[in-house]
Amino acid sequence: MACLDRCRCCADNRRQSSILYSILKSEEQKRETQEQEQQQQQQQQQQPLGRAQRQGQGCSCGSQRRVALKSPQVACKAASAVLVKTLRFVKNVPCFQELPLDEQLVLVRSCWAPLLVLGLAQDRVHFETVETSEPSMLQRILTTRRRDPEDRDPQPSLSPPTFPEPLTLTDSLQPPSAAQVQAIKGFLTKCWSLDISTKEYAYLKGTVLFNPDLPGLHCVQYIQGLQREAQQALNEHIRMLHRGHQARFAKLNVALSLLRSIHANVIAELFFRPIIGTVNMDDMLLEMLCAKL
Repeated sequence: MACLDRCRCCADNRRQSSILYSILKSEEQKRETQEQEQQQQQQQQQQPLGRAQRQGQGCSCGSQRRVALKSPQVACKAASAVLVKTLRFVKNVPCFQELPLDEQLVLVRSCWAPLLVLGLAQDRVHFETVETSEPSMLQRILTTRRRDPEDRDPQPSLSPPTFPEPLTLTDSLQPPSAAQVQAIKGFLTKCWSLDISTKEYAYLKGTVLFNPDLPGLHCVQYIQGLQREAQQALNEHIRMLHRGHQARFAKLNVALSLLRSIHANVIAELFFRPIIGTVNMDDMLLEMLCAKL
């Protein structure tokens, strides 16, 4: 009798389990069906987006968008102060003073922009940019000085040395791109991460200033020797203060090589165009070089 009761209980349990299994199985099938429908809907919604994303892959529109300083008065004032300090540093280098004036002008014309960026790094000048649109016709008129030929000053009989293809800020130059500004910020960040000392900055500036590969130079060997002396002085200074001097010397020169991707017209357009408009940078540099700074 007990066995019969157990059999009935087992049968009841099996019957209940079978009913419960059917309910759970039915609910599971419903969930699977709903999940499949949701996945199909998501795939249909993502297909147009996926095509748009595939079309946008490899697009450099973001890096090529034009930008301008967010606070031009502050940043341009800081850059102008750094330019004055940079030319004062250059003029106070005894070996530079011994060069003929035309050689000095060739060096300054070529190196003022990388020296300025080094000065921005040394003074830890921070700046932010915002996306900008193409300048309007009114902006171009206001920022471009035009003079008639008859209003120009007469040319002096003995003109100072001039440069081929002077850098002039005109309305033909476009605002710098986001990628160009990012190159400047990348160099600044690299310098700040290395915690470069004042003497190291001075030797790096000497390396940039005395570039013997510039066209138009006559004292090539002398300038090449000055650049070599700047590098040797930097190496000796690092050896005295840092244990892994060879690694640091290499890192500083790698950072210096980043300046090659920064063009002078980008620096001029970013930091000087907003405050002085159209200007011949060579004329301004010559005036500052001959003035008492």
